[in-house]
This record gives sequence, C-alpha cells and structure tokens, in this order.
Amino acid sequence: MMMMKEDDMKPEILLIERMMPEIEAGLREVGEVIPFSTLDDLGARASHIRGIATGGVTGVPRDVMDALPALEVIAINGIGTDAVDLKEAARRGIGVTTTPGVLTDDVADLAWALLLAAKRQLVVSDSYVRAGKWGKESLPLAHKASGCALGIVGMGQVGRAIARRAAGFDMSVAYYDLRNQDLDGLRYVENLTALAAESDILVIAASGGPQSRHIVNREVMDALGPDGLLVNVARGSLVDEEALVPALREGRLGGAALDVFEREPHAPEALFSMENVVLQPHRASATVETRVKMGRLVVDNLAAHFSGQSLLTPVPVVK
Repeated sequence: MMMMKEDDMKPEILLIERMMPEIEAGLREVGEVIPFSTLDDLGARASHIRGIATGGVTGVPRDVMDALPALEVIAINGIGTDAVDLKEAARRGIGVTTTPGVLTDDVADLAWALLLAAKRQLVVSDSYVRAGKWGKESLPLAHKASGCALGIVGMGQVGRAIARRAAGFDMSVAYYDLRNQDLDGLRYVENLTALAAESDILVIAASGGPQSRHIVNREVMDALGPDGLLVNVARGSLVDEEALVPALREGRLGGAALDVFEREPHAPEALFSMENVVLQPHRASATVETRVKMGRLVVDNLAAHFSGQSLLTPVPVVK
C-alpha cells in the first residue's frame, strides 16, 4: 500500500463502514481512524475530519457530509456512487474515489453462479438431499442454461465480463444501455422492454441512482415472461420489488436470482418461500482476494490525497 509521509498531526478519517482488519490497520497508518456511530457521538471532532472511508451501499448520508466542514476526500470501497451526493461533493471540492476494475470478475462470476443456481435448481436440490428426500420423493426437472438468449442491462465493465462468460455457454447476447457501444458480437437494443421480450435471461449490471430507479418494472417483467429469469447483481433500486413479488407469485415471471434489494439488509419476506427464487445477501464482491485489493485501493487513495498527490481512481466531477 502507498503510505503518506509521517506528519506531526495525522489527518482524521471517519470510518463509516468497517473493513477487513488488515485494511483498517492500513488506514491507521494514513491517519487517525474514527469509527462512525452517530453524529452526536462525533461531537466537536466533526469539525476536524478530513477524510471518509465507506462502502458503496452505505455511502455518506447527506447529514453526515453537511456536518463535516473540513471534509476533503471520500474513498468508497466499491464502485457504486449512488449513496453519495456527488453534486454536493463537487460544489465543496471534495474528491470522491471508488475501486473500479478490482471487483469486476467477482461480480460477473456471481451473476453466473446465480443464473446457474436458478436455472438448474441448485438450492432446491441441495435442500432435497439434506432433507433425506432423495429416493423417496420426485424432484421436478430443471431448465437448461446453455443456448439461452441472454439480455444484459448495463454494458460497463461488469456487463462486458458477464457477456464474455456467455460465449462458453453458446448464448446469444444482446444489451440495453444509455447508448450503443458498437461492441463486436453484442447486439444493442434501444428499448429495455423489447430486450426483455426477446431474452430468456435478463441480467442487471447497470449503475444505481435516481436515473435508473425501477427501470425493471411490471412491463419489463411481463415481457420477460413466465419462462424468463431475472438476475440482479447491480443495485436493488433498479427493480420495482412491489411489482416483482406478484409477478413471481402469479407466474407472470418465471424466476429471479437476486444479490441486491431495495431496502438492504431487508429482502421481501414473500420471496423466502418461493422455490423459483435464489437469494444472496449482497455478496458479489465478497471474496477474500477481491476485498483485500479493494481495501488497499481505498487506503492508497487516501494516502495519495494526504500526501499531496493526485487521487488514483477519482470519480468524474458531477456538475
């Protein structure tokens, strides 16, 4: 990890979301780390805090940002920026960093793990064996994954990694994004509902935020249809959960495999008893290898800033 030069007064860094012990040790070499609980607990220290280390989901609540007049930099342990007010950060000249590229493979891998688990009924089959039902009760046939039509929502680094993996499963791939990126072998569809209608599997890999909230609505789910599978490894806000539950219950949508939810850490309890649903607790980047790399980049960004160097992975300024 890059470390700042020793100084008489280390910068105070607010740790909003806890990280691995070795990463927190690295943060303590950069500055004085203050674990966050409440604004009231910060008291007068709030006026001295110059940096924040946080996660992509937790981000920085606006009232916390407003209470830190000396804040200079926010280092996000993840690629999501929807939980940070980027316009306010830009107005105040606060630098914001993420950990791009580091977690791409893990997120794409989990998308495929969810896809296969849902299509081949891995969770149901596991429970079937553990319950001693094998040889005593029949188990419905699963569905084939190879050769399916795959639709991808969001063709950033994660979307492209998901698409690359589809080649090994002989899938046709089409995608929806804000613009046509003219990618070889990948067909652009300018309407999300149209993409869902032609897809057997729809994987969400787009960014969160107000502009994408509930883009996967009832119309999209109905277009995906009773044999379709919805996979989400992006942000829960992209899917209208109030539309998702009845779509699954009524059979208008075939199945769902979800790593993210609208109101984390709470997932809709109605999904718990559905055998056509696979659930994960937002663990797309949760491997030791990737979390270490992500955390090191958080430390290195903070160290660079407090050493007077340019941020390593800055988020573009939002005006």
